[in-house]
Amino acid sequence: MFGRLMPTEGKFFDLFNQHADFCVKGAKEMLALMTNFDDLEHRVHAIESVEKQADKVTHATLELLHKTFITPLDRDDIHKLITSMDDILDLLEDGGQTISLYDIKSITPEARRLAELCLACTEKMKTAVGLLHSMDNAHQILSICEEIDRLESDADHVMRAAMSKLFRDEPDVRTLIKLKAIYEILETVTDRCEDVANIIEGIILENA
Repeated sequence: MFGRLMPTEGKFFDLFNQHADFCVKGAKEMLALMTNFDDLEHRVHAIESVEKQADKVTHATLELLHKTFITPLDRDDIHKLITSMDDILDLLEDGGQTISLYDIKSITPEARRLAELCLACTEKMKTAVGLLHSMDNAHQILSICEEIDRLESDADHVMRAAMSKLFRDEPDVRTLIKLKAIYEILETVTDRCEDVANIIEGIILENA
């Protein structure tokens, strides 16, 4: 009986790592979509598939959290971390579906750059999550979180420049609305990556 209440610490970190890997896969598919529109529906479907797989990991994590008496990290931190990571893939799925539904035929260099920054953020996030099992990695993790913050700031600059160019140069209102929506979704992905970085920083400061 007591054995069922003991913490399965490794399992939580395994689940975090699985989800972070799915975030990177989703961001790679988004960048591939932004690079080549020839196989749009396949890419959108691939992002949706990754999001569904990640949802299963989220549910497994929350179920384990409910069943585990003693957890390796604060229960609220575990909940915030996995749900914030899940938000990233929800947004990537939303971005893919928006491109498909809006029937966008071509993409701008600014949108591609935002997709590149999304991928860079998720890759850094995956690295930080992979080190979270040991507080001996605290300094390295905090350094990676700072890099995510810088990438998010880069995305802000790209977003502002893209919006300025869009409102200045795009004559077609429908195209303007479509591209504005895509820019906003992609930039928000980097915001959610920064949210994850902030949660991880909080965990380190509480436990290191």
